[in-house]
Amino acid sequence: MSTSKILKWVTGGLEAFLGIPILGGFVVLAFSYVPLVIMLALHIITLIVSNKERTNKLPSIVGIITSCLAWIPFLGMVLHIISAIFLVIDALGKDRESTNRPWS
Repeated sequence: MSTSKILKWVTGGLEAFLGIPILGGFVVLAFSYVPLVIMLALHIITLIVSNKERTNKLPSIVGIITSCLAWIPFLGMVLHIISAIFLVIDALGKDRESTNRPWS
């Protein structure tokens, strides 16, 4: 399993947790919005790794947008759920098959 796929599983799971009504908002507020900053950092790292491995970058971009807008009540919950869906669907996809050709 590639590093970008592992990171997408992790960030997707965390986004799904933060998207749980009331509980996700409580966690974000209880920790003074620090979880949003941590998620922003994780999404940026995932984006960089995805770019390096030439995998889909859209889920990480959606996650970055979510981390920047999730402080808005209700919108944040919806964005967390959407980000989780994007990340998990992408993580479920097949890894690119590698070949032994030196030029690929």
